[in-house]
Amino acid sequence: MKNNRIKYPVLAFWMLAVSLVFSTADTFAAELEMLVETCGACHGKEGASSEPDVPNIGGESAEYLKVSLKEFKGKERPCVETKIRIGTKKDTKTDMCKVVADLSDDDLKQLIDYFSKQKTVHFKQPFDAALAEKGKAVHGKSCEKCHTEGGSLPSDDAAVLAGQKMDYLDTAFKDLVAGKRPMSKKMKVKIEALEAEDFDALKHFYGNSQ
Repeated sequence: MKNNRIKYPVLAFWMLAVSLVFSTADTFAAELEMLVETCGACHGKEGASSEPDVPNIGGESAEYLKVSLKEFKGKERPCVETKIRIGTKKDTKTDMCKVVADLSDDDLKQLIDYFSKQKTVHFKQPFDAALAEKGKAVHGKSCEKCHTEGGSLPSDDAAVLAGQKMDYLDTAFKDLVAGKRPMSKKMKVKIEALEAEDFDALKHFYGNSQ
């Protein structure tokens, strides 16, 4: 009887511990799902939507996503007004600064971990082959050192440019030229040396990676 008196409380303790572990895991999964749903309303659940002006973020490196979100949180990057594309808040006006404003550091870590583990998707879009060929040369001269293999490697911890949406790239290039986005001194020198036609060619070069 004495052994049973010891055994049953111990068993109850372990059953409670196991139930708490599963309960915590379920809560964590539910929280992550809600966070992903918030981002997925524009970027798509796996970080690759069909919206031409919304960048694909799935498969970007954790470091790149971390830096990007930090810049939005600090309003260091332009927060262009847009509309939520799907879900219960569809057509509601928003921007990236508003989206990240109420997210905790833990929320951001969960999102970074989730989207960095998704597959990189190259957007299907029309492009000009001649401009793409010119853009290849521009990339090789001015961009390849940091955005290696045609801008296709997440491991560079720089933006994946290959297969990115051309409408989005057009906006991003204009922001860089205008000095509205943070960049290294080396990148600033490269950007300032390029002409408008070079950016147009680059856009088609990256857009042709499908």
